[in-house]
Amino acid sequence: MAQRSTNEKLLARALTETPPSDALSEQILDAAREQFMTHGVRRTTVDRIAGRARVSRLTVHRRIGGRDDLLAACLLREYRRFVVDVDAVVAALPTREERLVEGFVAVLRHVREHPLVAGLLRIEPEVVLPLLTAEDGPVLLALRGYLADRLRHVECARGRPEADTAPAAELAVRIIVSFLLNPAGSFALDDDEQLRFLARRCLVPLLAT
Repeated sequence: MAQRSTNEKLLARALTETPPSDALSEQILDAAREQFMTHGVRRTTVDRIAGRARVSRLTVHRRIGGRDDLLAACLLREYRRFVVDVDAVVAALPTREERLVEGFVAVLRHVREHPLVAGLLRIEPEVVLPLLTAEDGPVLLALRGYLADRLRHVECARGRPEADTAPAAELAVRIIVSFLLNPAGSFALDDDEQLRFLARRCLVPLLAT
C-alpha cells in the first residue's frame, strides 16, 4: 500500500509541475529515462543516472533533485509529449465522434509502443500496475480528463451546449488499459481498422447519452 501511495504521489506531481527544459536538464532526463526503462525504478540510483549523463551527482541534485524528483520529471515530460502527439491526430477533426475514434486509436498506439511504459511493465510491473488500475489513480484520471476535454472542446467551438463526454472517455481509457495489460485476444492491436470498428461500436454510442 505504501508503494502504491508513493507512486501515485509521484505521478500526481508529474502531471502538475513544470519540467526543466534547459539543455543540461534535458541531458539528465534523457539519461534518467534510459536508466528507468532499462533497469527499473528500484535499481536506479542518482549515481547511475549521473554516470549515464556524464555529470556529477551534485549537478543532478541541483538541477532536478533525487530519484523521485527525476522520475516525476520524466513522467511529466513523457505525458506532455503524449499530449502533443495525440493532439496532432485529433485537433483538426471536426466532430467529437471522429475525435473519439481516432483519439482511441492514437492513445492506444502511443501507450503500447512507449518504451518507458513497456520497459517498466516488463521489469517492475508492481510499480506500474497500481498507477494504471487504481480507481482514482492519476493515470486513469489524467487520460480520461485529456480525452473528455478534447471531445468537449470541439462541441464548444461549434457553439453547441457542453455535453458529458466523461463516460465515453473513461470507457476508452479502461479498454486501453485492459489491452495494455493483456494484449492477447481476438482484436489485432496493430490493426487500426479493427480498433476503429471497436471504438465506433462501443464508444461512440455513449456520446449520444
